[in-house]
Amino acid sequence: MTDLQRDPEHQKAINTLRFLAVDMVEKANSGHPGAPMGLAPLAYLLWSRHLRHDPAHPDWPDRDRFVLSCGHASALLYGLLHLAGYEDMTMAELQSFRQLGSRTAGHPEHGHAAGIETTTGPLGQGLANAVGMAIAQAHLGARFNREGYPLFDHRIWVLASDGDIMEGVTSEASSMAGHFGLGSLKVFYDDNEISIDGSTSLTFSEEVGKRYESYGWFVQRVEDGNDLEALERATAAAAAEHDRPSLVIVRTHIGYGAPTKQDTAAAHGSPLGAEESAAAKDNLGWPREPTFHVPEGVRELFAPARERGARERQDWEAKVARYGEDFPREAEDLNARLSGRLPEGWRDALPEFRPEDGPLATRKASGKVLTALAERVPALLGGSADLAGSNNTFLPGEAVFSAATPEGRNFHFGVREHAMGSAMNGMALSKLLIPYGGTFLIFSDYQRPVIRLAALMKQKVIHVLTHDSIFLGEDGPTHQPISQLLSLRSIPGMTVLRPADANETAQAWRLALELPDRPVALALTRQKLPILEETARLAADGVPRGAYVLADAEGGAPDLILIASGSEVALALEARGRLAEEGLRARVVSMPSWDLFDAQSKEYRDQVLPPKVPKRLALEAGSPLGWHKYVGDAGTVHGMEGFGASAPAADLAAEFGFTVDNVVRLAKAL
Repeated sequence: MTDLQRDPEHQKAINTLRFLAVDMVEKANSGHPGAPMGLAPLAYLLWSRHLRHDPAHPDWPDRDRFVLSCGHASALLYGLLHLAGYEDMTMAELQSFRQLGSRTAGHPEHGHAAGIETTTGPLGQGLANAVGMAIAQAHLGARFNREGYPLFDHRIWVLASDGDIMEGVTSEASSMAGHFGLGSLKVFYDDNEISIDGSTSLTFSEEVGKRYESYGWFVQRVEDGNDLEALERATAAAAAEHDRPSLVIVRTHIGYGAPTKQDTAAAHGSPLGAEESAAAKDNLGWPREPTFHVPEGVRELFAPARERGARERQDWEAKVARYGEDFPREAEDLNARLSGRLPEGWRDALPEFRPEDGPLATRKASGKVLTALAERVPALLGGSADLAGSNNTFLPGEAVFSAATPEGRNFHFGVREHAMGSAMNGMALSKLLIPYGGTFLIFSDYQRPVIRLAALMKQKVIHVLTHDSIFLGEDGPTHQPISQLLSLRSIPGMTVLRPADANETAQAWRLALELPDRPVALALTRQKLPILEETARLAADGVPRGAYVLADAEGGAPDLILIASGSEVALALEARGRLAEEGLRARVVSMPSWDLFDAQSKEYRDQVLPPKVPKRLALEAGSPLGWHKYVGDAGTVHGMEGFGASAPAADLAAEFGFTVDNVVRLAKAL
């Protein structure tokens, strides 16, 4: 073990990582050099001795995951990928750090380069995503591992900063990880005692180790982040812990080696500067020139791990090839997931609803659809933030995920909306699971950071957001969403669906499973809605288009168009009948999804909303902002300008004008 600390080759590799990061930041004149300089010994140890990966096959499903939760230290990750042999992380990419079009973005972005397991930078998200990755490992292992076939046995290694540990989402996620006994999760806390504003003593005085011990984690401490022997002992002990998540608190020095900026906030978020960079290189015996220097033999120090990973990956593929002979049913499921296919005939499970079945809240319809689909789609799993009975997200007959039953597909996430969303992102990143999570639409505000990141990463996660309007009633304005639909619709790459009835809900779930590379939000009612006669015929084709003609004007071209989503569609249909009695011909358009409609051809959009019919009235019990692009200058929008009130739903409808009489009045005023 002594050779590990004293061998100059190891120190050479560590300093290579340090000064690749320094040179990246200096060339870009932008970035964070301090954390890479302090974390280089730990990062080198993990990547050269412990991380199980194969750069030639970076998407190998049973690879270890490395998550740089402190995404501001991205230069460290890019240097590791380059030295470890990831082909698309070339020296030219390192030299293009933070430049337009490069793979080396200011913070790691999933999809930009192989080996970037998740998008990090918003502090806390990486660690919370890693909890989802560990959930995925535990669940997949329980579903598929058999004697002689350890198909899912990987670990998740995380580097986290003081800022990560301070963020509330990591408290939620870490509590959940301890409760679930996620032994594959190995977190290293970079305790350098510095944040942007200076010493963490200004904001941070708790005993982090004791907090994590109370969560049920295995906690260790390394007092010197440059002591490779101590780091190796702690890492080996963490690797050997299978029943609890591990936290290793490592005391490091931000900007290690910089003579005047070490252990100061000045090393955190700005280039060291030419003079300080040169002095740091002198201090650690590193040549000032050339920049981006990789000494002979350094890449070879990463070769044993790379070669070991290639052998383990080949062994894994051989096991998968034999697996089908002994476990054909499980192999059929696994092979479908590995190929990204949904099971044959899954659409046949979609239930159909009839008006004579009686009114049904779309949250209730969603529960029926979800239960039916889950029987055909075993990759589908999830739960809610302590609202399963309200969100209708519980799968009958399925076990609850726990340390004792990791094969369970039902999740009790607790009142942890933010961590639930982050964990869902981590689960989706496995590419073998389709996670869903439920809460009230109003509490999507707690999830907005992770929903945005899911869209940025193009991950298939499904958010079941019930109690979608003021018509949830007596709980009042604290629970009545007004701006939340608009907020979610504004996220690029996000599909929001607000179905009008049970049949549109079934088609919304169909889309949630079919749409590739994007998160989906289902906005669902608490109150019962009539099952519309027209949706049984039209929803299957209409919902995927985002909007469609649900009922057309009779006796000629329409005088006006009523456009609505969700619960207001039935109101529009009633108003259409009353308008007809008064000699006005109205078309009703159901618009469950703006983004899907906007993606249609102009020809189709003009068919649904003919330019020759400028008189249009949009109805939605939420913010009217955004609807104006569909109604135009000659139309109007009836929505919510305030926060609602606490009262029964019928009283709220009358108070805020969501009645047939008022809709007819507004239509005639056009």
